[in-house]
Amino acid sequence: MDDKTIHQRITELVAEEHELRSALQAGSVSGEEERGRLRSAEESLDQLWDLLRQRQAKRDAGLDPDDASERPVSEVEGYRQ
Repeated sequence: MDDKTIHQRITELVAEEHELRSALQAGSVSGEEERGRLRSAEESLDQLWDLLRQRQAKRDAGLDPDDASERPVSEVEGYRQ
C-alpha cells in the first residue's frame, strides 16, 4: 500500500467516524453499536498512521518504504504515549 492509498483510507475512516457520531445523535444507531464501530475505525486509523510512520522512517534511512508492513492492532495499541 503506497502513501496515497494510506491517506485515502485514513480520510475514509475519519469520514466514517463523523458519520457514526451523527448517526448516534440522530438515533439511527445504538450507543453500543457506535462504540464498537468507532473502536474498530480508531484501531484501523492507528494501524494506518503507524504504517505511514514506518514508511517514512524507512525512506529516511534510505530503505524501501514498501518493505514496511501493517502491524497487528495488539502491537499498535500497546504503544506508550
